[in-house]
Amino acid sequence: MIPVALTFAFGCYTIGLLFNLWRITRGPDAADRILALDTMVINVIALLILYGIARGTAIYYEASMLVAMVGFVSTIAYCRFILRGDIIE
Repeated sequence: MIPVALTFAFGCYTIGLLFNLWRITRGPDAADRILALDTMVINVIALLILYGIARGTAIYYEASMLVAMVGFVSTIAYCRFILRGDIIE
């Protein structure tokens, strides 16, 4: 039952990533693109966790934590760039 649930979850998150790519390319403004990138980071984290469960190793959990930290910092930096025009004051 677990392999079926993992396959279903992989499919759902993959479809979510495709919708995020669509929103990045067709977004009406920069705020929509920023939110799509942030949601894409969340979907990638979920896929890493699911892959770690499927493989039975813990290294993917650590990789997902690294992706989460980098994704958070990049979202904040991109928002600052859009609002102020520079990242470092």
